[in-house]
Amino acid sequence: MITEISLTEIAKTTRQAAQKSAVLSTEAKNQAIEAVAQALIAAAPKILTANQLDCQKAEADGIAKPLYNRLKMDEGKLNSAIAGLRNVATLPDPVGEVQIHRELDQGLILKRITCPLGVMGVVFEARPDAVIQISALAIKSGNGVILKGGKEATHSCQELVAAIRQGLATTAVNPDAVQLLTTREETLELLKLDEYVNLIIPRGSNSFVRFVQENTSIPVLGHAEGICHIYIDKLADIQKAVAITVDAKTQYPAACNAAETLLIHTDIATEFLTAVAPILKEHKVELRGDAPTRQILPSVKVATEDDWAREYSDLVLSIKVVANLDEAIAHINMYGSGHTDAIVTEDEEGARTFLGYVNAAGVFHNCSTRFSDGFRYGFGAEVGISTQKLPPRGPVGLEGLVTYKYQVVGDGHIVADYSGKNGKAFTHRDLD
Repeated sequence: MITEISLTEIAKTTRQAAQKSAVLSTEAKNQAIEAVAQALIAAAPKILTANQLDCQKAEADGIAKPLYNRLKMDEGKLNSAIAGLRNVATLPDPVGEVQIHRELDQGLILKRITCPLGVMGVVFEARPDAVIQISALAIKSGNGVILKGGKEATHSCQELVAAIRQGLATTAVNPDAVQLLTTREETLELLKLDEYVNLIIPRGSNSFVRFVQENTSIPVLGHAEGICHIYIDKLADIQKAVAITVDAKTQYPAACNAAETLLIHTDIATEFLTAVAPILKEHKVELRGDAPTRQILPSVKVATEDDWAREYSDLVLSIKVVANLDEAIAHINMYGSGHTDAIVTEDEEGARTFLGYVNAAGVFHNCSTRFSDGFRYGFGAEVGISTQKLPPRGPVGLEGLVTYKYQVVGDGHIVADYSGKNGKAFTHRDLD
């Protein structure tokens, strides 16, 4: 366990490294990302061996299947993560963008320019590939990051961070820009370091995000659980609806953007359920339904009130038959987590109503909820998916990891010249 003093020192060194990264050129940051990619490739045998140890211990401890799926990292998953890392290098640099360029008066120029946040503390689930994604985004955005992965992934995270720091050691980015914590006690201490840490990003359950929010004075960007819905409207194309439902539930059920609840308009319930149920059964999906659902599919288990507010992260799907679009929207806004919700319909007006009234970071029409992802959005990667209303919201990529500063350059200008009865007027002329 790291003591409070040594953890403070780690935060200090991370901030110092971040301050230097903040002013690096795009080329220098991209070179650092490529060096990290090469270091990860060289360290692949160690990383995969460490992950096997984590998986073996987790299995012995009775880890749940969805968590195991997130934990396991094979060669293909590692290579995919490295490819994502390199993709971040191809993205535009979010730092140094001039958002406002304005003449306040002759010779007095205002600019609003994007700059890094500083130091991020990211506490995430037992998902080793998140280490690579988050580190890549931190490097490209000129930030420092203190990582804390789930306890089940400790060995994997240690090898990954060791490789990342080794790669950075040959570049202009100080390796201290990426740090790793390994215990719960360190996480609690991290929440107290508001002098050095600028943002906390907790990834996990709603209760965990609330705990972090209630125990720190540092701004929090919450990545909470994904209770995602698909609503099958009465004017849905059955073939589309079946394909979208099966993909959203079975393509990767452990993902936070997998569908957990299926809502179906009563007019189409029998036709749709008899079409989709056999396919879901082939994928070994356990169905839980309300009374109308069970009248159509008598073998389905009873859905309780708890099912509507539950993230299964597994091959389980709750089903409810609703009277109309308004009831579907009301259900989603009551039980959803604000992550991603979809409607399947050929009714454009109904789709617009759904997209406008559903309170979620992602609202989709005629496509799978699984598209809610930073890589699929073209962000390269993501530090998490924010389910809060204030920006950044949804998948948080590079643009969510920068803030801005105002720069004003004059030539001896003073406010007194613009005050009083004979004060000068501002020109407020936007410049190219």
